[in-house]
Amino acid sequence: MSVTAAFFYLFAGITVASAVLVIASRNPVHSVLFLILAFVNAAGLFVLLGAEFLAMILVVVYVGAVAVLFLFVIMLLDVDFASLKQGVLQYLPIGGTVGVIFLVELVLVVSTYAVDPALLATQPMPGEPLLMTNTAALGSVLYTRYVYFFQLAGLVLLVAMIGAIVLTLRDRVGVKRQDAVRQALRTKEEAIGMTRPPIGKGLGASGATPPGATPAGASPSRTREDA
Repeated sequence: MSVTAAFFYLFAGITVASAVLVIASRNPVHSVLFLILAFVNAAGLFVLLGAEFLAMILVVVYVGAVAVLFLFVIMLLDVDFASLKQGVLQYLPIGGTVGVIFLVELVLVVSTYAVDPALLATQPMPGEPLLMTNTAALGSVLYTRYVYFFQLAGLVLLVAMIGAIVLTLRDRVGVKRQDAVRQALRTKEEAIGMTRPPIGKGLGASGATPPGATPAGASPSRTREDA
């Protein structure tokens, strides 16, 4: 057995085992950790196939962003999974039926798959390897043949980003905000008002003189408005 084959079986075995433990683990935090392990080993399989760029993208995007986001959400929300698991049994018949249907379809597809040796003899041989790196070849195909699909994917992500911003945007009432520009541009007449409110009452009481005006025959007292 060659070294490449040994690493392939190692990465593939760990990936399958991690995927099984993702759905079999009772602790959701452990499930996310096993998911990260599955992504890392899948990246190793991409490296064996010569797709180093896809391997790095898998590690950076899925492990560094998605899986870590799942982990933080699960740890911060502190969801009571014990109460959620109590209602799982009522969906067991439906889930079992769907699983059996998928299993039958998989068996039918695998059993009817056959390779004609005569057809293999007529297949053209692969051409010369490309004289460029894996990243350059992927970028060349992505920005030439699939450029419209790439832009469409960008628009979908833009819509998702705008939707997330709109859903989380809240206009809270009663929150005091400081307007530094307005404070810097106002004059002393706007900032200082001469008032004499009644004893034991505030400025909003009836009969109080509004800010900026001095009542007749009264000695003015200086008050400063809140910023």
